[in-house]
Amino acid sequence: MEGEAVKTALDLTMIAKALAIGIGSICPALAIGRIGAKAMESIGRNPEAAGKILAPMLLSAAFAEAIAIYALVVAFTIS
Repeated sequence: MEGEAVKTALDLTMIAKALAIGIGSICPALAIGRIGAKAMESIGRNPEAAGKILAPMLLSAAFAEAIAIYALVVAFTIS
């Protein structure tokens, strides 16, 4: 009886970890895709501005990626 309760608690923990990393990585993935698409669209419209667009694009992608890293840390800390 007690073994089943422990197994159920472990299963719920694994589900919580999976949801944390799954939901936490979907939004940054969408954001990075949108950042890249808009940057390429902007460079296509104004090729001379490619140098000015690159640095803000990389910073934005890094900030979006940081959210996924936070989700990974949260998933690791769930016990």
